[in-house]
Amino acid sequence: MWELKEPEPVKLFCGILAADKQYLQQAKESLQRELGNTDLESDIWDFDKTEYYKDETGDNILRQFVSFEKPIDPGRLAEVKHKTNEIEKKLASLGGDLPRPVNLDPGVIETSKLVLATTKNYSHRVYIGERMYAEVTLTFHKGGWKPFDYTYPDYARQRYHKFFTDARNRLKEQLHSSGGSPNVPGK
Repeated sequence: MWELKEPEPVKLFCGILAADKQYLQQAKESLQRELGNTDLESDIWDFDKTEYYKDETGDNILRQFVSFEKPIDPGRLAEVKHKTNEIEKKLASLGGDLPRPVNLDPGVIETSKLVLATTKNYSHRVYIGERMYAEVTLTFHKGGWKPFDYTYPDYARQRYHKFFTDARNRLKEQLHSSGGSPNVPGK
């Protein structure tokens, strides 16, 4: 009852929005320099669910996800969000006409959920320290990802879920091979 347990490691991933393939590649290279090697990459899709980023990132935004090889402590998510914000600033300073040619959204995948970091507070978000917030964006239940009413529309897309499932499965393999016995809800 009074025993505190260390949290299980989680799978770090990053959602990338980029103005073009060159910025997308620069973002992935920068992420690897700052956060470590990636082990999975999603397909590249057109980002067409909203025009929210159009003024900053352009008319033809690309979307891709990457996950990182080494699982991390979930308590590092705020630190990671600060690093991705710095990467965004560096890429924006390279010149060009767009104020934000890359948008990076880091998050973590556990066996039961997908959590995104954000700089903005809202009713469904929790403060995680270092002036950062987090939200559970998807849960994994009965073999699939389930969105909430507040889930970003693109994260509710089934085509993204294959990547999230692959990252979840990779995390399960890593936890198993490290001798851990992960609690795996939703199998």
